[in-house]
Amino acid sequence: MAKFVAVAVRPEKKSISETLKEFLQLMKKDFKRNKYAYLMVAPVVAFYLIFHYWPMYGAQIAFRNFSPMLGITGSPWVGLEHIISFVESHYFWRLIRNGLLLNIYELIFGFPAPIILALLINELRNKTFKRFGQTIVYLPHFISLVVVVGLLRDFVSLDGIVNDFLYLLGMERIVILQRPELFRTVFISSLVWQSMGWGSIIFLAALSGIDPQLYEAATIDGCGRFKKMWYITLPGIMPTIVILLILRMGSMFDVGFERIILLYNPLTFETADVIGSFVFRRGILEFNWSYSAAVGLFNSGINFALILMANWLSRRVNETSLW
Repeated sequence: MAKFVAVAVRPEKKSISETLKEFLQLMKKDFKRNKYAYLMVAPVVAFYLIFHYWPMYGAQIAFRNFSPMLGITGSPWVGLEHIISFVESHYFWRLIRNGLLLNIYELIFGFPAPIILALLINELRNKTFKRFGQTIVYLPHFISLVVVVGLLRDFVSLDGIVNDFLYLLGMERIVILQRPELFRTVFISSLVWQSMGWGSIIFLAALSGIDPQLYEAATIDGCGRFKKMWYITLPGIMPTIVILLILRMGSMFDVGFERIILLYNPLTFETADVIGSFVFRRGILEFNWSYSAAVGLFNSGINFALILMANWLSRRVNETSLW
C-alpha cells in the first residue's frame, strides 16, 4: 500500500514542449507586470548583444587563413596553427614579460593610489576644500589620452621641463622616451596620474557606507585617526577592494595599449611592446587578421584563467568573491 501511495503522489514528468510553454507563459505574465523595467533595460541588453556577443562569430578567423575575398566561412581552416606560431616565435617571451611587468608595476603603484587618495579625501574636514580637491583630482580623467601623451612628450623632450630640472641638478639632458629602461617609469607615472582621481570615486562611495557609530565608539575608547582608519575604515571597504582586485587580475595582460602605441617607438620595443600593441601592428598595419585574432584570443584565454584563479583564491582566503 505504501508503494502504491508513493507512486500515486509522484509528480508526472513534463515533456520539453510543455515545460517550454509553461516558461513562456510565466515570462509573458512577468513582462506584463514589469514591462517598464524590461523596456528600460532593453537598450543595454541590445548594446551587449550587438557589440559584444554577435562579434564573437568572427572570432573563428583565429583558426582560419582569413581572406576578405573568401569570407569567414570560405577561408581555409588551419586550427591552432597561428597560436602555435605565436608561442614559438621570438616575440612571445618578450611580450609576456613586458605585459606582466607593466601590470605588476601598475598593481603595486596604481591600484593602491585611488585607495590612499580616497582615505586622504575622507579625512578632510573643510567641505569647501574637500570639494575643490576632488574636482582637481578628477580632471585628468576627462582629458583626452592623446592630449595627455602630447603634454607628456613635451615635458620629457630634450628641452622640456623634466630635462630642465635634471640640468639644474647637474645632470645631462637625455631623450627620455628613447631610453628603454625609462619607458615603464614614464608609462606607470602617467597612468597613475590620470586614473587615480577617478578611481577613488568608488572607494569614497564605499567609505560613505560605513556606520558613523563605529567611529563614535572608537573615539570613546580613545582611538586616534590612524587606528580608526586601520581597524574601521580599511575593513569596511575591504570587500570593495577585493572585488576590484579580482577584476583587475582578469586583465593582467590587457595593458592600456593605446597609451603604449602613442608613447613607444622602435628603440623602446624591448621594454614597451606588449600583446595589445603587437596585435595592433600585425592586424591593422600588416593586415594579418587571422594571426592577430589568434594572438588576441590567446590573450583573452590567459586573462580568463587569471580571473578564475583570483576569484578562487579570494573565496578561500577571505570568503569574498564574484561568484
